[in-house]
Amino acid sequence: MSMQVSIIELKNIGGIVMAKSTEDKAERILSIYSRLKQGKVINRAEESTVYGVAERTVQRDIESIKCFLQNQNTDVGEIQDVVFDKQAGGYILQTKQNNHLRGKEILTVGKVLLESRALMKNELFPIIHKLTELCSSEAEKRMVKDLLNNEKFHYTELQHGKNLLDIVWDLEYAVKKQQYVEIEYRKQTGETVLRKVKPVGIMFSEFYFYLTAFMEEEEKKNFKNPEDTFPTIYRIDRIESFKVLDEHFRVPYAERFEEGEFRKRVQFMYGGRLKKVRFKYKGNSIEAVLDRLPTAQILKKGEDGILVQAEVFGDGIEMWFRSQGEQIKEINFV
Repeated sequence: MSMQVSIIELKNIGGIVMAKSTEDKAERILSIYSRLKQGKVINRAEESTVYGVAERTVQRDIESIKCFLQNQNTDVGEIQDVVFDKQAGGYILQTKQNNHLRGKEILTVGKVLLESRALMKNELFPIIHKLTELCSSEAEKRMVKDLLNNEKFHYTELQHGKNLLDIVWDLEYAVKKQQYVEIEYRKQTGETVLRKVKPVGIMFSEFYFYLTAFMEEEEKKNFKNPEDTFPTIYRIDRIESFKVLDEHFRVPYAERFEEGEFRKRVQFMYGGRLKKVRFKYKGNSIEAVLDRLPTAQILKKGEDGILVQAEVFGDGIEMWFRSQGEQIKEINFV
């Protein structure tokens, strides 16, 4: 009888010890994880001393945390991992961006690409297919394909019928390397001209890619504004042929062309001068005006309209004014 009681007692004591050990382990792991999240460094030797366990036990705790992070859903687009930082002398929590794209991201980008009509089907559709393959799950991949298929079916190519990926790539390379380019360019009139230019940027606007480039001083003499210090704009699909020359030009850092700043001021990719314009807007959506003219500033609001000033490049702004009808009044270039 006494032998039976002893065994039962030992079993109960063993259960209590096991439960206590499990609680200690859970508390230890949660404490380590919490401190990692706070950006603190975890040193194995120090943790071993604090908790009275072997260093290999702390190492197993860290491995458990690493396993938990790997299995965690990364909906926020982040990957977290516990890594050893030699300089810090311990383990830290490292956050990386997830390389997988979510379905909603791919769907949105796909719609933008299709709506732009920038490329021929044989160039655009493979890009959309590759993007779709990057979906983080098979279910999202099928959904994105289904949602974009109808728009792909009704996609209408532009009239120029040119493949542009290679051209854009080669011209962008010339921009980066500051190499002269010789282009055979077909103007709106149908006339073809040969130009040697200094390419400084590639831009996209309303269906078309454009090359912005400076002409040689000798060639500028025949132009309306030969003293103009701004680049000329060439629609890339109208470049009949081009050759990147083994000849470089220099653009001083202080005078370098910045596509972003230029893009804020150019409308409809028409050439011309840089100028300021003031006008009165009498429509219902001033937000649309501010979106169209990124440099626009509201000077005054009144019952008879909103006085706006903007800095613009080229003559395209006049075309836009005409398209707005009675909403735009009192136009003054200053």
